[in-house]
Amino acid sequence: MNRRAFGLGALWEVFWAASKLGLTSFGGPIAHIGYFRDEYVVRRQWLSDRAFADLVALCQFLPGPASSQLGMAIGAKRAGIIGAIAAWIGFTFPSALLMIAFAFSADTLSLAGAGWLQGLKLAAVAIVAQAVWSMARSLAPDRSRASLMFGSACMAILVPNMWGQLLPLLISAVIGITLLKPQTEKEQPAEQQDDKHPVGRISAAVMLVIFFLLLILLPIAGTWTGSPVLSMVDSIYRAGSLVFGGGHVVLPMLEVEFLGSGELKLTNDQFMAGYGAVQAVPGPLFTFAAYIGAALQTGPMRIGYALIALIAIFLPSFLLLIGTLPFWDALKRNRIAQAALKGVNAGIVGILLAALYDPIFIDTVTSSEQFVLVLILFAFSQLWKRPPWQTVLLAAIAGLLFL
Repeated sequence: MNRRAFGLGALWEVFWAASKLGLTSFGGPIAHIGYFRDEYVVRRQWLSDRAFADLVALCQFLPGPASSQLGMAIGAKRAGIIGAIAAWIGFTFPSALLMIAFAFSADTLSLAGAGWLQGLKLAAVAIVAQAVWSMARSLAPDRSRASLMFGSACMAILVPNMWGQLLPLLISAVIGITLLKPQTEKEQPAEQQDDKHPVGRISAAVMLVIFFLLLILLPIAGTWTGSPVLSMVDSIYRAGSLVFGGGHVVLPMLEVEFLGSGELKLTNDQFMAGYGAVQAVPGPLFTFAAYIGAALQTGPMRIGYALIALIAIFLPSFLLLIGTLPFWDALKRNRIAQAALKGVNAGIVGILLAALYDPIFIDTVTSSEQFVLVLILFAFSQLWKRPPWQTVLLAAIAGLLFL
């Protein structure tokens, strides 16, 4: 990698490269990683394949949106902590702006009984089902992890609140440490130029302290002040802090927090329409939070709520990434951490399976014709390997014409 002193030139390079990816990266986090490698390793040669693979492993290890964290990590390697922020802005804001615009336009459209809206909701069913299928094959491929997956699904269904998501992950981590063996890999010496870290250990430790303080203090502040803004930030920050597995898994946690009736709640139609729409835009699925923030309010406060929600869901990922980056070489060799992560990953699939049933399926599929359309969309995505935006477009057209 051609390393040089951090400056405005490097910062602009990071922002420009990330913006291009934010405008063109369709297909979810796995596809994003392929786009990133082509841009940062092959075309720009900012880092080696070895260093890129190490950063991918780190981002898979941490909770939060893996592709966004990968972009931030590469930005940090290139231009320090400010480079990580520039990479996040470039990759995230195209999608976020589109989702805010969708929240505004949804107000002018009739949501009640709209065929295109039902099509978007059915697309969400098919896309989450495809995510469950794919994740189960990779994260729960054996009997032990498949058992963890089904056990977590049962608990998440029977305990329909925040603890229905947290307890299965904690239990899965403990069982992973106890019963699962970490994957062993031959140690390979890191390349000399990739050993240097642009973040000092003191700065990293400060980031980790801030992460945990916010996780503890935000719910206390929200309850004590009664502020709806703090309550929203607490709910979204907690979701961003505890979600392993990417954007699809954040759905059940946000659903628990924001679906219902009250001052800061969404209807099922609003929630599922936004979740369907976010599949059709480039960039990270976590920009769904910007839609939630905009949909929770009316009037001039909407954009402010959208930006606050967007920052709240990505902030824990940023703090954890910057806080972990200097310590990653030692952490990735920790066998206990590896075993716990294997258990947690299986539990994540179970939580997503539970969310596929409730609220996604039972609140969305109301007729045999709609179930047939879900099967067609699932086959279109899984068997024919079409990208999510094409699945969403097909669903919206079919809903407009036939539902």
